[in-house]
Amino acid sequence: MAGKLFVVGTPIGNLSDFSPRAIDTLRAVDFIAAEDTRVTIKLLNKFNINTPMVSYHKFNTHDRGDEICGRIEKGENCAIVTDAGMPCISDPGEMLVRQCYDRGITVCTVPGPTALASALAISGLPTGRFTFEGFLSVNKPGRKEHLLSLVHEHRTMVFYEAPHKLSATLNDMFRCFGDRRISIVRELTKIHEQVIRTTLSEAAEKYADDSVKGEIVLIIEGAPEEKNEDATLEDAIKTARELMNGGMSASEAAKESAKLTGFKKGDIYKGLL
Repeated sequence: MAGKLFVVGTPIGNLSDFSPRAIDTLRAVDFIAAEDTRVTIKLLNKFNINTPMVSYHKFNTHDRGDEICGRIEKGENCAIVTDAGMPCISDPGEMLVRQCYDRGITVCTVPGPTALASALAISGLPTGRFTFEGFLSVNKPGRKEHLLSLVHEHRTMVFYEAPHKLSATLNDMFRCFGDRRISIVRELTKIHEQVIRTTLSEAAEKYADDSVKGEIVLIIEGAPEEKNEDATLEDAIKTARELMNGGMSASEAAKESAKLTGFKKGDIYKGLL
């Protein structure tokens, strides 16, 4: 009889957040797939968990995934953990979950802390509807394309970012989104937990030296809802040209302008040409 894969959440900072069920699960499974065994061993030692580990990270997902699935199919139970928080969210663990489903393996969750929901909850920005955008690409064209695609996103946006890239990211966001409210949430559940509520312009200026340290979540206010009842086709074409000036292709700009104004994409595209 095949075993199961358990997706187990671990603390994002404060070890007191480690749930009794998560501890019991890590003790009961046959082996643990860890993003970084050097990090996870400290957690296991703290809670006297002696379960053996295998490494599972972005550089070995395919081969190690096949190995893990093979062991589960032979009857072993495996728990996957990340360095902190819920695995498989902006994390290579999502590949293992997919492999398990492709091979008919049961996947269970043991929920734990997650920086995404925790930061959003204390951001002070609207939480009813939001979009999680994860980490921006380190590739400049990719970053620009990603941000431009969100210019007209009305939902609150959530990003993860590393401290050494914060200054560049804030400047890129200010250029693309204009001046909006932002909450910079750092060091969640740790001694120096902090929520910095400001605007993109102020944040870009104040933190130009990358002075904010620790694990960072950025919560950005969505674009304001706009009413376009009186918009003309000429207005729609003008909007599309502005989007093109920001880096969009004519087709993309026509599509976005159509969403905003209600005019047909084809008519706007023809006007652009």
